Amino acid sequence: MSTLYDRYLSRAIDQHGSIAAIEAQLPSHKSPAELIGTTDDRYLAEMAACIFRAGFVWRVVGQKWPGFEEVFNHFLPIWVAMRSPEQIEEMASDTRIIRNLSKVRAVQENAQFVLELQEQHGGVGQFLADWPGDDTIGLWAYLKKHGCRLGGNSGQYFLRFVGKDTFVLSRDVATALMAEGIVDRTQITAKRDLIKVQDAFNTLQSQSGRPLCEISMILALSLGPR
Repeated sequence: MSTLYDRYLSRAIDQHGSIAAIEAQLPSHKSPAELIGTTDDRYLAEMAACIFRAGFVWRVVGQKWPGFEEVFNHFLPIWVAMRSPEQIEEMASDTRIIRNLSKVRAVQENAQFVLELQEQHGGVGQFLADWPGDDTIGLWAYLKKHGCRLGGNSGQYFLRFVGKDTFVLSRDVATALMAEGIVDRTQITAKRDLIKVQDAFNTLQSQSGRPLCEISMILALSLGPR
């Protein structure tokens, strides 16, 4: 009898022609040592990027990113956290970045969050490296509760882009989960549904031996060309 993973992989191969075509599209992730070795300014920078991309054209954020690095002093957490309200308003009106006061304030709040992780865990990288993959939804909830604007897709993509192994609940992944009756909607926010998703990914990882990010992409690819 085929496993849940076998069924998803078979569908993905049917859609893309070969296992090699699947492998070529799979994302990578960092090792615990690589996560720990990433400096906290880079984690804060990615938090900021995810916040500014939300509801905006990602390409424009990328084009302006050198200006973001300048205005935020390369995202040194202590520097950003110590800016006065007046300085934050000045930064939010700087034409080198996308001018949005509430998002600039969110970056400052996340700078404080990073400093708290430094004090409690030794840094963001250590915190992420220590968090177990079989409780990914718990990590999402932690980011939403303790960070600013890091709930939903922003938190998930933050983890993906910094290299923490995670699945992402894109519409394609949610649709693939619906195909197996694991969930019954594409907007997955209720805790009971998130638990079902986590259990499914834990099962898929046990069956395949693959990292969560690869499994997530295989589910998305099972629906057809991207």
